[in-house]
Amino acid sequence: MNKTRLRKYAKLIAEQGANIQKGQEVIISAELDQPEFVKILVEECYKLGAKKVNVDWSYQPLEKLAIRYQSSKTLATIDDWIMKKWEHQLDVLPAKIYLTSEDPDGLKGINQKKYAKARSARALAIKPIRRQMENRYQWCIAGVPGPEWAKKVFPGMRTSTAIEKLWEAILDTSRVYDDPIAEWDKHNKNFKERCDYINSLELRKLVYHSANGTDLTVGLIPEALFCGGGDTTLSGVYFNPNIPTEEVFTSPMKGEAEGIVYSSLPLSYGGQLIENFWMKFEGGKVVESGAEKNGELLKEMLSIDEGACYLGECALVPYSSPIRQSGVLFYNTLYDENAACHLAVGMGFTNVLRDFEKYTDDEAHKMGINDSVSHVDFMIGTRDLSIIGIDKNGKEHEIFENGEWAF
Repeated sequence: MNKTRLRKYAKLIAEQGANIQKGQEVIISAELDQPEFVKILVEECYKLGAKKVNVDWSYQPLEKLAIRYQSSKTLATIDDWIMKKWEHQLDVLPAKIYLTSEDPDGLKGINQKKYAKARSARALAIKPIRRQMENRYQWCIAGVPGPEWAKKVFPGMRTSTAIEKLWEAILDTSRVYDDPIAEWDKHNKNFKERCDYINSLELRKLVYHSANGTDLTVGLIPEALFCGGGDTTLSGVYFNPNIPTEEVFTSPMKGEAEGIVYSSLPLSYGGQLIENFWMKFEGGKVVESGAEKNGELLKEMLSIDEGACYLGECALVPYSSPIRQSGVLFYNTLYDENAACHLAVGMGFTNVLRDFEKYTDDEAHKMGINDSVSHVDFMIGTRDLSIIGIDKNGKEHEIFENGEWAF
C-alpha cells in the first residue's frame, strides 16, 4: 500500500479521530498484524504534541489459549496491576485509539459460556472507573488489515493480495483521498444538518418495516437527541470516535420495543459469526431469538446481564452508504454497521440526553437509557426498509423510504 496514503490515514486517526491535544498521553490498542502502520500512527501522535504514546499489543491466538487453559476464576479476575493502569487512565484521561484487525473466526471452538462469564465479570470490575471516565476523554476505533481477516473478506486470494485489497477498502470507506481532514469536515457538517432536522421533529417512536419480516416499533426518550459524526468531551474537545461512520443514532426508551426484527448481515461476536438471526421483543425485552448459525451464542450474548436483552441504540444508515457501495462484506461490526441501518442490544449512551452532564447515571437510567456491560450492534437495513417517525402529537414523518433517507 502507498506509504503516503497510509500516513494520511494515520494523521486522520490521530488528528480528526482522537484529536490528540498537546501534552496529552495516548494509548493505542493493537494486534500484531500491522506493526509498520502502528509505528507511523505513533509518530503522527507525537507530531500533534502527545506527551507519551503507549501501545498495548494483543494476539488473538494467545487469548484463545487463555480461555482454554485458565480456570474460570482466573479468567474472570483483573489483576491489581491492570486495575492500577485503569486508575492511571482515570487520573490522566489519555486519548485512546483502538485498531481492529482480528480474525472474525479467531475464537471459534472456545467455551462460550466460560468466556461470556469472564467478560461480564471483568467488565463489571472496571465499570466504576469507566463510568467516571465517560465523556471526559477522546477515543477512536479504526481498522487495519490482519491476514486472517483479509483472507476471510477476500477468499481464494494470496494473503498479500488480500491484505492489499482490504487496505484499499478500508481507506476508501474512510474517505482517505487527497485531503481526508477536509473530507471529514464536510462529512461532519452533513451529519449536523441531518441531526438538527430529525431533532426538530420531536419524535417519540420509530416504526420499522421490511419485506424480510421486520415489523418493529421502538419508543424514544423525550430528552434524547439524535447524534452523528463527531462527539465532544465535557471539556469541549471535538473528536470522531469511529472511522468510518455513516450513522445517525440515538438511544431508545428502555422497555418500549414491540415486534420482531431480522438481521440483514452476519454479526461477528466473540470471535465467531452469528448468521441469519432474528429477535422478538415484548415490553422492550428480547423474549425469543433464533439463528441459522450460532443461535446458542446469540442467546449467550443476550444473557450477559439483565440489560443485555434490551435495546441500547437505534442507528440510521442509508442503504447507499460508501460501505454498502464498496460491495465488501467486512465481517467486522465497525464497517458492516455502516452499511445498513442497525440496532444494538445492551448499554445505551447517556450522552445522547440533552444537557446530559447535569444527570447522574442513575437519573439517566430512570429516564430510559438502558444499562449493561455489553453493547452489540447488529445490522437490519435492507433495500426496501421503511422507517416512520411518530412525533409527540401522533403525526407521522417519513424518515426512511426504500432504504434511503426520505428527506
